Amino acid sequence: MTLLIVAVTFLVSYTAFRRPELLFKYDFNPYQIIHRNQWYRLVTHAFLHADWTHLIVNMLVFYSFADVAIYYFQMLFAQNGTLLFLGLYFGGIVAACIYSLIKQKDNYNYSAIGASGGVAAVTFACILFDPLGKILFFGVIPIPGVLFGILYLAYSYFMGKRGMDNVAHDAHFYGAVFGFVYPLIFRPDMIGRFIEKIFQ
Repeated sequence: MTLLIVAVTFLVSYTAFRRPELLFKYDFNPYQIIHRNQWYRLVTHAFLHADWTHLIVNMLVFYSFADVAIYYFQMLFAQNGTLLFLGLYFGGIVAACIYSLIKQKDNYNYSAIGASGGVAAVTFACILFDPLGKILFFGVIPIPGVLFGILYLAYSYFMGKRGMDNVAHDAHFYGAVFGFVYPLIFRPDMIGRFIEKIFQ
């Protein structure tokens, strides 16, 4: 499952590198979604990336956490685990867009691409499952997942408010929140286990 998502994303992004018109047809553009009912863009934009760095970083992080998330979902939900994982990833992609969809619905020029919302959702589900598991901060320094999560959310929130760069920090923030909350919809008792693990 993980490799299939990575392979399809690489294939679609590579095709778009060679055919830039695909970016304009399938990117996340709130105006086109709301005013022209192009709702497919809520998902298709996640398979498109700006360049090789954007693509590789997103898929590397996804690959690093996806199998862990699938393991926990299958352990907790048995045969429904894989289906729930897909709900996590694609639900994160859509949930990450809702704020910008509403805010930018009349802005014809606003657009975004990338799987960051889904990737953040998968990452934060893993933090819920194992809050003390180590995550490499800046790809180098191992810190507990719960600390990484706090820093990530704070950074995404404040950078989103500033809006000083060309990164969809709002999508990172809301994708992460979705990823943490999503498993709790099916197993609310996990919040108690999460707290216990932190203070054990």
